[in-house]
Amino acid sequence: MNFLNTPLVSWVNGTIMIGIFALVVVGLVVAVYLLMSNDKAKKE
Repeated sequence: MNFLNTPLVSWVNGTIMIGIFALVVVGLVVAVYLLMSNDKAKKE
């Protein structure tokens, strides 16, 4: 009966991986935006 209280799935690792993935995606979007804005300044 004690085994019924133990969780079958641990969501901690997946949550951490999704958080890291979200940070990487935000970093890539910011990097692309900065490259685009720098390119427009050089053309003028």
